[in-house]
Amino acid sequence: MRFGVLGPLQVLEGEHDLTPGPAKHRALLAALLLQPRRPLTVDRLIAEVWGDQPPVSAEAVLRVYVSALRKVVDGIRTVPGGYLLDVDPDQVDAHRFERLVTAGRRTRDAGRTAEAADDLRAALALWRGPALAGIDSGELRRAHAVPLEELRLTAIEERVALDLALGRGAEVAGEVRALVAAHPLRERAWGQLMLALDQAGRRSEALGAYQEARRLLVDELGLEPGAELREAHERVLAGGPPSRAMPNETAPSRAVPNETPPDVVDFTGRERVLDWIRRSVPPAGTSPVHLVLHGPAGSGKSAVAIHAATALDFPDGRLYASLRARTPGAMLEDLLRSLGCPEGAVPADLDERIRLYRSMVSGRRLLVVLDDAADEAQVRPLLPTGPGCLTLVTSRSPLSGLEAARACEIGVFDPGESMAMLARVAGERRVRAEPQAAARIAALCGGLPLALRIAGSRLARRSSWTLEHLAGRLEDERGRLDELSAGDLTVRSSLALGYRALSDRERLLLRRLGALSAPDFAPWAAAAVLGAPADRLLESLAEAGLLQARGLDSTGQERYGWHDLTRLYAVERLAAEEGPPARVLTVAAREILDRTRRARALLLPAEPGSGQTLVRTAEQAMVLETTQLRESARRLAVERGFLVATVTDFQRTGLDEAAWRLAFYLTPFFELGAHREDWRQSVELGLRSARRMGHRHGEALLLRSLADLHRAEGRLVEAAEALQLALPLAEAGEVARTRHRLGLVHLAQGRLPEAEASFVACLTAFSAAGDQRGRADALRALGGLRRAEDLLLRSLEAYRELGDPRGEAAVSLDLAALHLDQRRPAEARRRAERGLDLVRRLGDRRPEAAGLVVLARVAMAEGRPDTARGAAEEALGTFREYADRGGAAQALLTLAAAFLDLDEVDGAVDAVTRAVAEFDALGDKQGLARAEGLADETRRRRGMRI
Repeated sequence: MRFGVLGPLQVLEGEHDLTPGPAKHRALLAALLLQPRRPLTVDRLIAEVWGDQPPVSAEAVLRVYVSALRKVVDGIRTVPGGYLLDVDPDQVDAHRFERLVTAGRRTRDAGRTAEAADDLRAALALWRGPALAGIDSGELRRAHAVPLEELRLTAIEERVALDLALGRGAEVAGEVRALVAAHPLRERAWGQLMLALDQAGRRSEALGAYQEARRLLVDELGLEPGAELREAHERVLAGGPPSRAMPNETAPSRAVPNETPPDVVDFTGRERVLDWIRRSVPPAGTSPVHLVLHGPAGSGKSAVAIHAATALDFPDGRLYASLRARTPGAMLEDLLRSLGCPEGAVPADLDERIRLYRSMVSGRRLLVVLDDAADEAQVRPLLPTGPGCLTLVTSRSPLSGLEAARACEIGVFDPGESMAMLARVAGERRVRAEPQAAARIAALCGGLPLALRIAGSRLARRSSWTLEHLAGRLEDERGRLDELSAGDLTVRSSLALGYRALSDRERLLLRRLGALSAPDFAPWAAAAVLGAPADRLLESLAEAGLLQARGLDSTGQERYGWHDLTRLYAVERLAAEEGPPARVLTVAAREILDRTRRARALLLPAEPGSGQTLVRTAEQAMVLETTQLRESARRLAVERGFLVATVTDFQRTGLDEAAWRLAFYLTPFFELGAHREDWRQSVELGLRSARRMGHRHGEALLLRSLADLHRAEGRLVEAAEALQLALPLAEAGEVARTRHRLGLVHLAQGRLPEAEASFVACLTAFSAAGDQRGRADALRALGGLRRAEDLLLRSLEAYRELGDPRGEAAVSLDLAALHLDQRRPAEARRRAERGLDLVRRLGDRRPEAAGLVVLARVAMAEGRPDTARGAAEEALGTFREYADRGGAAQALLTLAAAFLDLDEVDGAVDAVTRAVAEFDALGDKQGLARAEGLADETRRRRGMRI
């Protein structure tokens, strides 16, 4: 199979033309053909097929196009993030053309002039018309067609030079006349036309050609002919035998610029990025490559670009331009002078400067470093178009709109790289002497190369300082930016440059985000501190390198984060321009609390008639509600880090009401997901706030939450103490709920009479108050204690009326366990499967594991110990993942019983031994009694003591 892009797209298999008809199919195939065996991302392909206005469904449509093309072309592979066309580059005429041009140049350089001319002639014969003719894609034309056309013109000129060296001027004169007619500003072609006419004995026409060329250059560019054209003129004027141009006499000697700044002496790390740059260097004669190195302030983008540039060999030189606060016109003036444009010959008009710049670089293989670019418009006019050129652009933005550019993010150092850089600057011996303090400094600098360099410089200048001393100074957030200053190097000034470049609204949002200490946040949180929608502003801040887009979370929101030093700078700007962060947090508190309260209400549906009930008993309504409950849990899961940090922010800034309420609203989510450290931190902070403001009801609610945490951890004494403290503080409606929790603690302690008395009293109180949720909870607890099916069925009905599938699932599993004890395995299976189906629809993994334990017991009763073992092992894995020791103990007990039925006594010994240890550590006397009973049976079977 052969492919053509040097003209209209062409796909040939033998004599059969398989070229796709639809325009978008052809554009996609052309994009893949132009970079064979290279993975192309979906985003890149969408841009090359549709440009900057793709349809909303572009990604799905692209998959359809790929599927259609696979029916015609073998070798289209799906790779992570995109596609790859696995064909030999020589099957594509553009790549065969580039290879033949390179071979012709090597032959020419070896002195085989006639052979070189034939090689170039064969390369040029591959062209059937303009590159990518008929492909409707501006992106593809800019990225590939333009460089290919430029290489074609250069190859024609090089082949003509070889023919002239062989004395074939008469044969090529007409061809070169057509070339200058199509490209009247190419001085080299005019010079070759003069020499060809001279060789053909048409000296007067040759001199006339010079006058025509001079008039065009003066009129169009305001420039006199360059050295090469003047030299051709002088040859013709000199008379004598017809002039011959040697193949390597195609350009006068010129200075090779080398403008890159000195390399950083203590440059550290970045091997992955440097290797990517080295692998991206285009071979001579191929399309130019443009690379964008982007990242936050102080990440070392310029250092990487300069270090890479100094190690690369480009025969025609290296250009360097710092773009900070400079216009493209001013930069072009400097670059033109570096390329040898005489003083006073730089055109005044920007477009003319761009044309002249492109003309001057077209025949050179250059490396161009464009440092600190603000946006795409500043960069585009400065990109070299010559074959084999490389451009390294540094920017805080990825410059996503820069055509045909590839981008690489320069992030912060990892801990190993941070330590290495600190050692390079401060001294290896000092870092080895205090490795822990060095690691603290690296962490407090956040891996930011600029901050690490400053910290190392301060240590290098102060030999009396220990690393521990500097680490202590950096610990204080309020003074950290002051400490990260050395001479003219300061983190604050680097961040200030980016801040000053923002619009007023962008600055407002950035500094207000400083009120939040969360590691990342979603647009809704940014809108809460701003008091207005913030999506576009967040995108702009990410483009400016002051925020980092962290990708979509599981709810489909883009999440944003930032470097800790950027956050500290935002805190400074907030204090200086607006005052304490409490003012911003007060504005945001309502939205944060409202969202969390609504999510909590979905986790715990309210009773009918409250206006919040979303569930009906019909199965269709239940399916809808389980979806809403699952989404509620998912929203809380993705916001967990943000909300826990916000409890701290509220408490630290004196917003005590918001602090204790947010901590309380999060309790059921923490319990459901076994997020115990977050639970403990939030409850303790909330308790401090409730007590500081003297809010008795808030204190009671959080003591009850703390008791739930202690009970989940098996710390039953501490749970009872917390509940006893909460009882006198609780408001009337909450007293019964607190006593209900106390009854659950008594039950776990094996104090059954006290537990039953608590449940009976609570049931009476809940019923009298019309508290349906409390009534459902009390009926379940009392039914479980008494092993009373009627009470459990009443509880089940109450949960259904409440619209609480979680409650229904829990009681269904309780009933299944009761039916097992009553030797009713068929009914037990029906109840267990119903409960398990509900929790799976809700996405609740811990309750699902509890359901698997019950289902394992059902399988045991049905005589299927293999099935029971599988279910118990799956449940045990989930309980261990959630660090749920009580659940793990129940799973181990069931697993031991399954092993015994399978006559795998060693497995039973191991499982029951661990179950006994877990129940004993948790203080669960009922569970311990069951485990010890099974242990006795295991001893009997094994014939020895455990």
